[in-house]
Amino acid sequence: MLTPRYRIESSGTLRNDLLRSINLNHLYHDSSLAVAVAVKSVTDPERDEVRVVQVPSGEIIFSSATPQ
Repeated sequence: MLTPRYRIESSGTLRNDLLRSINLNHLYHDSSLAVAVAVKSVTDPERDEVRVVQVPSGEIIFSSATPQ
């Protein structure tokens, strides 16, 4: 059985003072950690969307975009 992995995607720039750099190719093993890093890394929450996607299914498990 494969362990789900999670990737952060963003429409804008990500920055996090707690982490040295945001590597969008990094896969997180914990969905909660991926969401926390994603939320804390958005530089402009009003304009930028950040998503956490389960790999390899492509299912979006978190999105900062407001539903239309």
